[in-house]
Amino acid sequence: MLNIIKDEKKAEYIELIYDLIFVYIIGRNNSLLHHTVNGYVTSEAFFSYILCTLAIIQIWSFGTFYLNRYGRFGARDCVFLFLNMYLLYHIADGIHSTGEQSFWRFNIAWALILTNIGVQYFIETRNHHDSSPERRQLRRKGFILFGEAGLVGVHMLVYSLTGVSIMYVPILFGIIATVVSGKIDSKVPVDFAYLAERVMLYVVFTFGEMIIVIASYFGGDFDFSTFYFSLMAFLIVVGLFLCYGTVYNRIIDKEKVTNGTGYMLIHVFLIFALNNLSVSLEFMQDEKINLIQKTVLLVGSFALYFFFIALLGLYSKKRCAFHKKFIISLVAVVLSFIILMLLFKEQMYVNIAITVVYVFGIFIMLFFRDKKSLKK
Repeated sequence: MLNIIKDEKKAEYIELIYDLIFVYIIGRNNSLLHHTVNGYVTSEAFFSYILCTLAIIQIWSFGTFYLNRYGRFGARDCVFLFLNMYLLYHIADGIHSTGEQSFWRFNIAWALILTNIGVQYFIETRNHHDSSPERRQLRRKGFILFGEAGLVGVHMLVYSLTGVSIMYVPILFGIIATVVSGKIDSKVPVDFAYLAERVMLYVVFTFGEMIIVIASYFGGDFDFSTFYFSLMAFLIVVGLFLCYGTVYNRIIDKEKVTNGTGYMLIHVFLIFALNNLSVSLEFMQDEKINLIQKTVLLVGSFALYFFFIALLGLYSKKRCAFHKKFIISLVAVVLSFIILMLLFKEQMYVNIAITVVYVFGIFIMLFFRDKKSLKK
């Protein structure tokens, strides 16, 4: 890789405000799962939720990549960022509303945001006449964004003619093209410490949404049941946060030289898992939702979250690497959790306690993983 020396970057206040809009949109997007029939979330609502969530997080990741490598936060960067923030409100309204108009608002805003970021990449080529790898990388990223924006346009055309949504096509194109581009452009590293900080802050904001969700556990008359379930729900969120915090603070190698593509993709799905966990915790309080469905969603979301936590081990310090024995132990704990949760699915007092033990069990595994590595 090229040895590119840059001044240390820190997250700007405008970036944090930008992230808050995404958290707001994700909160609105979660409302899609409240469309139920006979206690079941409809398949149409569930797939819309998945696709909208991935599209939103993908937009965030594209913008974050650009700001990481080339953001100077001058007038141009701020204007483009504020324009995207405005368009994101139209996406939020398109998610929450129903009807033909909301479809067009969501997709036109989505295409315009992708085009906006793509334009920034092409403008940036003017500042890299002396670096062929940088210029090639900038053009590729720009073409990827224009390509996905074009596929959003195709999606709108197909829907208008047939009523069939192919929203998954531009999303899959963006993911695949990003992976391929990352391998090709491996000679152009990101500022990994800054990227890790930006992603961590977004994860923290996502936990903020989860904290708001569990407020429902504190409502009603204060009795043993309210005390027990509110405490358990709070401990689950604390445990999940401690797991990520341990990986970020103690295990991730902030000085690693990387193009950052894999790290960002892992977080796209890790944040997606956290959003699912927020919905799952909300559903566990809702007696209208079918017990099997909400238990499977909860268990699957936990498994997905810790799967991507484990993948972050690819970016660990050498002394903290997740070796085979640790991964096998982690898989065994996850499988035990799944079995116990399905066995005790009707015993709410028991399964929420199992969840707390499971989360803190993995936290202890991660924490002492770092402690043991320090002794070596």
